[in-house]
Amino acid sequence: MTSESPTLGALIRSLRSHQGWTLKEMSVKSGIPVSTLSKVEHGQLTLTYDKLYQLSQKLGMRMSELFAEEPEAEPPVTARRSLGDLQSAVRVETPNYDYNYLCAELRRKLMIPVITRLRAKTLDEFGSLVHHSGEEFSYVMKGTVVLHTEFYDPVVLKEGQSIYFDSSMGHAYLVAEGCDEVEMLTVMTNSEEGADQAMIHAGHTHTLPAPKESKAGGT
Repeated sequence: MTSESPTLGALIRSLRSHQGWTLKEMSVKSGIPVSTLSKVEHGQLTLTYDKLYQLSQKLGMRMSELFAEEPEAEPPVTARRSLGDLQSAVRVETPNYDYNYLCAELRRKLMIPVITRLRAKTLDEFGSLVHHSGEEFSYVMKGTVVLHTEFYDPVVLKEGQSIYFDSSMGHAYLVAEGCDEVEMLTVMTNSEEGADQAMIHAGHTHTLPAPKESKAGGT
């Protein structure tokens, strides 16, 4: 196994090659233009988490399979594990987030662990709220985060605090005012794997104020 950090483009190209698809065939199956796929494979363009999830849905595969370096049939196992670090993570840079997908070589995962660095500081800069299937847990490792969600008022998360919520609810993580750098550990469920049965046991938790319900706007 190579020690170099895999790239999203290389993984997409490997997947396409393993399936025996041309760029045009993959374009038809995924609904993504040939030019876009080509740019992704050559590292000239990237895809956000929600776009990658949509791609996996179109191709009829699990999200974790997009990040497997060797798309081969995996025999049943009884005790799986994967050691991850930033050097071996799959790096995906977007205008709002820098993603580092951990333990990418482990296929058919119930959860997608990511170290995320935030970029956007305002909603205008961020754009539309992101939403995707499943649930997610985020723990602030460094800095201060302002989390905007579709149905709640914004909540401020400081270093050492965490939050768990329904990912299908529109959301956006922003860098708090006066903060230069934010780094989080985020774990998103892969709902196709029945991840609702997964349980996360935390040794220490930080209690956050209960979010207020946003007032409904007038019609």
